[in-house]
Amino acid sequence: MSAVGSVLESGPAPRAGAQAPSARVAMVGAGQLARMTHQAAIALGVELRVLAASADDPAVRAGAAHVLGAPDDLGALRALAAGCDVLTFDHERIPPEHLRALQDEGVVLAPGAGAKLAAQDKLHARRLLAGLGLPVPAFTHARTPADAERFAGEHGWPLIAKTPREGYDGRGVFTLQGLADAERLLGETPGGILLEPHLALDCELSVLVARARGGERVAYVAAQTVQREAMCREILSPAPIDAALAAQAQALALELAEAIDATGIMAVELFATPGGLLVNELALRPHNSGHHTIEGAVTSQFEQHLRAVLGWPLGAGDATAPAVACVNVVGPPDGSDPRTRLPAALAVPGAHVHLYAKAARPGRKLGHVTVCWTELRAARAAALHAAALLEGRAS
Repeated sequence: MSAVGSVLESGPAPRAGAQAPSARVAMVGAGQLARMTHQAAIALGVELRVLAASADDPAVRAGAAHVLGAPDDLGALRALAAGCDVLTFDHERIPPEHLRALQDEGVVLAPGAGAKLAAQDKLHARRLLAGLGLPVPAFTHARTPADAERFAGEHGWPLIAKTPREGYDGRGVFTLQGLADAERLLGETPGGILLEPHLALDCELSVLVARARGGERVAYVAAQTVQREAMCREILSPAPIDAALAAQAQALALELAEAIDATGIMAVELFATPGGLLVNELALRPHNSGHHTIEGAVTSQFEQHLRAVLGWPLGAGDATAPAVACVNVVGPPDGSDPRTRLPAALAVPGAHVHLYAKAARPGRKLGHVTVCWTELRAARAAALHAAALLEGRAS
């Protein structure tokens, strides 16, 4: 008998007469984001049920109730949502038509299918935000090499190409040095690609904003994200930028959340350019750029997401320290497991280590380290050192 659609409770059955949980939240996905959401749910007395590919997924290993199934299986999504107050997400890889079908059937989605599409389809997001008058990079939908050549004639080579869907953590993003690269990529992408200029950046920013079902909103301080090898490796909060620019980034994120009717936590990824701020991408779910909020904010992004999707009062997003640095821990090239080096990292003063119970693999995101301190440079140095110890790059 197939396990798809079956609900597998990870703990003992409740005793007869036991009090029912105050709320039940279904989350599509069972990775590290769901794992950390489950940890926040425990403190709130919320039951989190996740859609997992296997019983070894990080959230399931942390004790979350689960349904085994795939995010493109409508039957599994229905089984996940059954009996829950709201359905939410830890990733974007759900067919939009399935979300519309669930919504039509009366399932409460947070965010709704229309808002979620802005995170699932980059081309749709560019068109939507441009239509709302929000600042985005110049872009075009290139279906043929001639389209790419015309765009390059306006903006020059190289160009940045993105697949409209399925891209995350740097996947689906390419630098095109010339027409031959465009021809090759278009040959592999029948639906066409999103093209943008190769921009000069001062830095990259992320602003988390939570919007509850009743419309209440909270914006966190703008953080700087540092990318290496197309992956976010560092989060520095507050971003070391001019206070006016930071305030502008917060205001833009709040405006955007309202404009697209977002619900839950949303990460607004921004480019700071010499010409001003530009919206890069959206994530309508907990996000890597908000991991520092577990120790570094009064209310973590994970607790805030649960509050928002349930329509509960939002918590404060204020920082708990003058400086917070967070560094991702990535599987080292030799395939070794950072867990074997955990004691060394825990010896770093101020280091808060989070490991995701994922099998070690080179280049795979396996955890993060957060340090809260009085000064950003010192916090960053400590977080980088602890991460290097875990990855076997320091001793």
